[in-house]
Amino acid sequence: MQSDIKNKFDAYPAAARQRLYDIRSLIFEMAEELELGTITEALKWGEASYCSNIGSPIRMDWKAKQPNQVSLFVHCQTQLMETYKELYADRLTFVGKREIQLPLSDPMPLVELRGCIAMALQYHQLKHRPLLGA
Repeated sequence: MQSDIKNKFDAYPAAARQRLYDIRSLIFEMAEELELGTITEALKWGEASYCSNIGSPIRMDWKAKQPNQVSLFVHCQTQLMETYKELYADRLTFVGKREIQLPLSDPMPLVELRGCIAMALQYHQLKHRPLLGA
């Protein structure tokens, strides 16, 4: 982990920090499972960002304005959010064209997150398939 991202995570409250570390681990697990090679990890717009060579970036953050949740963000000009809403509208909370909100008080929705992460990490290979191949 890059020191700037570690410093960013270390500044979060404990519950948010742990949830974001868990999501980060899930991203790297999915990349390994899907044999996607190197994942680029960087700070973009002050948020931790993760991307594969064939994917669209996934960013994540905790904000003091909404202290009881963390959020995942995807590029708003992709089909990712439309697909996520189609598949997971009854199980995830979406805001606009790019944000998934994850309450810290709820268990992490692993099945749904695995699906969202897999689609984002493979986006450029899936973007021509109905429902991104789900």
